[in-house]
Amino acid sequence: MPILPTERDPRLITVRRGGTLTDDHHRLLAEWALQCAEHVLHLFEADRPDDDRPRQAIAVGRAWIRGEVPMKVAHSEAFQANAAARGMPAPVKFAALSAGQAVAVAHVAAHDLGAAAYAIRAVGASVPSAEAAHAQAAERQWQRERLPGAVRALVLDDQRRRSAICWNVFDD
Repeated sequence: MPILPTERDPRLITVRRGGTLTDDHHRLLAEWALQCAEHVLHLFEADRPDDDRPRQAIAVGRAWIRGEVPMKVAHSEAFQANAAARGMPAPVKFAALSAGQAVAVAHVAAHDLGAAAYAIRAVGASVPSAEAAHAQAAERQWQRERLPGAVRALVLDDQRRRSAICWNVFDD
């Protein structure tokens, strides 16, 4: 299931690519996505303590924000985190995919919701099914409390627009 819309929102495309997203706001989206992924990283690391690919992806994402690595390096790191997800149980897999989506924000800002959505799914999959909805709501609230003010309205609007292609995890 694709988590990126077929028609891209120009507010999530950088100015140099013809959209309206500033570099500062792009970095804010990336940091928020990385926080979302980092918040559930323990679910991956508890099961796979010797596999540092998702943690490394998060570190590279932060290095991209600081201007220490080019976008292409960050983008390629997403594939490593995604590869760590293969064959893993749901919470472990979703935590790794969250990290992959978070570092991919350097390439496409709209991956921010992918990081958040996979983090919510990871939390929901980590508890008994009767507790999943409550756990997901708590994670969604945690994420929203960390949204930077400068991009808050944009992200919340994007969550409303794309919730259906993000497994409806952004529905209140």
